[in-house]
Amino acid sequence: FAGALPPWLAPVQAVVATITNDSDAYAREVQAELAAAGVRTEIDTGADKIGYKVREHSLAKVPFILAVGKREVEQRAVAVRRLGSNAQETLALDEAVRMLKAAGAAPTH
Repeated sequence: FAGALPPWLAPVQAVVATITNDSDAYAREVQAELAAAGVRTEIDTGADKIGYKVREHSLAKVPFILAVGKREVEQRAVAVRRLGSNAQETLALDEAVRMLKAAGAAPTH
């Protein structure tokens, strides 16, 4: 795995990273929703730029990085980036929670 564990095995499955301080409260709400669904999360509300946060958490091999900013707050959404991909997908919060919960479920063999 080269340090990149599958989401179901990773100690931290997703990081909620803020783009601006204005979205801190929404980021905490997103983290609470994910935690309630059983997703292991951390939150990054530091003052660093979002590019730095994405790089930092990518190097830490976190499977999913959820960026939240003004647009995401207005749309009640999250911008999801998967480890190893530069593509970013904006999902409604409830849809993202379902996706992350499914991705974090242990395989049934």
